[in-house]
Amino acid sequence: MATRDITASHTPFPAAPRPFESILFERPPQQQAELDEPDFFGDLNLDQLVEAMTAGRDQYRLEPIFYAPLHDLETVDYRHEVLRDLEETPIRQAVTGFAARMRRMRDHLDQVKKLHYGLQKQAWFLDAVALYSEAVRTLGSELAESEPASRGFRALCDYLGAYVASEAYRTAAEETRSLKGELATVHYAVRIQGARVTVTQFDGEADYGAEVEEAFEKFKQGSVKNYLVNLPDPGDMNHVEAQILDCVAHLYPDLFSALARYCKRHDDYIDPTVARFDREVQFYLAYLELMERLKDAGLPFCYPDVSTTPGQIVARDTFDIALANKLGGKVVRNDFHLEQPERVFVVTGPNNGGKTTFARTFGQVHYLASLGLQVPGCAARLFLPDRIYTHFEREEDIETLRGKFEDELVRVHEILERATSRSVVVMNESFSSTSLNDALFVGTQVVRRILELGALGVYVTFVDEIAALSEATVSMVAQVSPDNPAQRSFTLIRQPADGLAYAWAIAQKYGLTYDRLVERIDT
Repeated sequence: MATRDITASHTPFPAAPRPFESILFERPPQQQAELDEPDFFGDLNLDQLVEAMTAGRDQYRLEPIFYAPLHDLETVDYRHEVLRDLEETPIRQAVTGFAARMRRMRDHLDQVKKLHYGLQKQAWFLDAVALYSEAVRTLGSELAESEPASRGFRALCDYLGAYVASEAYRTAAEETRSLKGELATVHYAVRIQGARVTVTQFDGEADYGAEVEEAFEKFKQGSVKNYLVNLPDPGDMNHVEAQILDCVAHLYPDLFSALARYCKRHDDYIDPTVARFDREVQFYLAYLELMERLKDAGLPFCYPDVSTTPGQIVARDTFDIALANKLGGKVVRNDFHLEQPERVFVVTGPNNGGKTTFARTFGQVHYLASLGLQVPGCAARLFLPDRIYTHFEREEDIETLRGKFEDELVRVHEILERATSRSVVVMNESFSSTSLNDALFVGTQVVRRILELGALGVYVTFVDEIAALSEATVSMVAQVSPDNPAQRSFTLIRQPADGLAYAWAIAQKYGLTYDRLVERIDT
């Protein structure tokens, strides 16, 4: 077979122009270190949420993105625009199709690392480059047809349009197609005589395989059970196949030399910005998939109105998203709102009545809003915090040589030393290990300090008096059924504390709750 010279152009895949850098930021930070999991994630069950969203996406390393909240409204708006575009079917399909092609490309590159024979490695690498070229070209074309509205996708569309239209890209892409086409036309014949194998160029010899099948066709008698076993294809060639391929390469030296030079030139063919988009867009897709499952279960989501200044805080029909994901959407929804000068919810009520869930919900929605994502609920106006601090009950740590109460005081002191007027503080059942008088005294001092800072917070407690501390505290009470106080509704409403929270705590501690009394009477 005559081969033409397909190595005249030595132009590699180009670096694309740079108006677009990130689908997460309009102007990416100069230095962006990958963060570790925030210490409040476990308290708010956000670790469970991130684990659920990133399952099956290990190759993208999405966790550090979920660990990096935003602190400016412009980037929050930027991400809201991108999310709205991704909710449009054509754009979503374009992006998911691109992601699928890129995954196939990476699978090919992974296979290259596993293979042992050089010529086979080169063939898989060529296919990987072809997949990349198709992925970029198709995404650019489909985005242009979809006419996205967001700044992020419009910039990406322009970026890809200029990239694909560049002479360097078109030359490199054509070289890839030509080389694959040339390789597809390679035909050869294998003759086996005893232990001797001869490889020659194909010269129209008869296909004996077809003749054998035709000879045995007359013996077929209807459909029969197939006893053949499909063995897994390891992908790698055996030594006989490798030697045959070496012989073929000697028959077509120019073509296979061109393939070797091609692989060396395009070793770093993936554009860094395209690779960055491929990873970053999975942040949105992971959250959208989780959100859509919960929407299908009847739960609402909304784009929050986010502010960096103190003011009205509102959430309607909101819920604990981690709990909803765990229970398949079967959760109770609640409302909350704060008006100036209100700053802290003081939550009281019976145990297992939804107080901790409310506290987690409050922290979750503010954190999700700070990531530029939709939040649980049908409407929300939220604060963009500089940091979220949580104080949940911990087991005693014998290494500290401190009692539980002392350990709680140390942890709370650290929080109050670092918190600012732009912080969110969530404290759950703090100081429940001490006496009522101590819990009242310390809790009062802590809440007053939060108010002095001007921070936003939730304080879950069995001490009802704290709920009426000042005009800046708002009492939220977990409700029970009027006909059966042992039956929790898991609904919380704004109302004065009813004075029963401590009684509930004592009854729970000494096994004197309604359920325990009924159980003991029955036995």
